[in-house]
Amino acid sequence: MLQRDFRIVVSGPTTFAALLNSLQMGFRTLAIEKRSSEVWNLLGAVKTEFVKFGSILNKTKMKLTQAVNAIDDASSKTRNIQRKLNKVQELPVDKETVLIEEVSSSSSPHNNK
Repeated sequence: MLQRDFRIVVSGPTTFAALLNSLQMGFRTLAIEKRSSEVWNLLGAVKTEFVKFGSILNKTKMKLTQAVNAIDDASSKTRNIQRKLNKVQELPVDKETVLIEEVSSSSSPHNNK
């Protein structure tokens, strides 16, 4: 009745250590509960960011696939051009140099008047 009316806990020398231990465990439990809600909030934020990261990763994958396809197309065209050029007779080195120099000098912006 004394405990209920005055909201106190009566303790003697034999139960005082157990009472303190019980209070300490209660405070630890409260601290753990508080920290666990912080951890859940942090995990929620990380999950949201991870979803955004997955979206960015998918977009990057699509862009890389497009780049690979463009390179494959360019390689295919290069092979086609090389096949056609293989049919063209090669010029001797001297004639090739003269021809390239003539083409270079005629397409120079200084020569076009």
